[in-house]
Amino acid sequence: MKHQARKRFGQNFLHDPAVIQRIVSSITPRPDDCMVEIGPGMGAITRSLLEACGELDVVEIDRDLIPILETELAGLGKLTVHNVDALKFDFRTLQRDECKLRVVGNLPYNISTPLVFRLISQIEAIKDMHFMLQKEVVDRMIARPDSSDYGRLSVMCQYHCTTEKLFVVSPGAFNPRPKVDSAIVRLIPHPRIELVADDYIEFSRMVNHCFTQRRKTLRNNLKNLLPAEHIEELGIDPGTRAETLTVNLFVQLANSITALKRSV
Repeated sequence: MKHQARKRFGQNFLHDPAVIQRIVSSITPRPDDCMVEIGPGMGAITRSLLEACGELDVVEIDRDLIPILETELAGLGKLTVHNVDALKFDFRTLQRDECKLRVVGNLPYNISTPLVFRLISQIEAIKDMHFMLQKEVVDRMIARPDSSDYGRLSVMCQYHCTTEKLFVVSPGAFNPRPKVDSAIVRLIPHPRIELVADDYIEFSRMVNHCFTQRRKTLRNNLKNLLPAEHIEELGIDPGTRAETLTVNLFVQLANSITALKRSV
């Protein structure tokens, strides 16, 4: 069965057997896994996941792909298709007997970052995540301080997860061919967050604020939130920029802001 890729859904269908096998090998699906695939497309990865797990939930917004999936994968296991927008979906509803979710997806480039943030907001239900994303996005997710790729996405992902780029996938592995390289990233939620933000919303807001004007020093960036002397008390130079700070230092700054607000 044929299907024309649709730009409005950001569809680029994976077709390279070697890449598919490498992705599945990286995921290592097992029969007892609560596996969820976002954007199964024509079922390139779906087939192997369903065969390995015996049961699979997929989230697909394009209703025209559903009969293709159901026909091509008939008899391989229990396939449950959720015809919904992943950006609005509560993935926690897919948990079975408190089994944490293993989330997989070849994510559309146009929604990849907001979708990652959506999943992070439901992190308590997730065991691990493996995504195909634009290489540039993956580089930002795994970036370390003092690098040009380091920013809000880096800090927020690494606050919650260990992040690892597995390998790069060239445009030729897709139909239609994207104009950029892709990469596979693995995210594993921390069993315990090393330094917890006292007010997560404040932490998230402050990180976003710091990188909105990333060339500013902390003194100028945070002047309406935290006096320079409070920054110095944390052992941080107020004259430095946000891109030099570790995740834990961002948490310390946010916790100081929270404490200051609560003391007023």
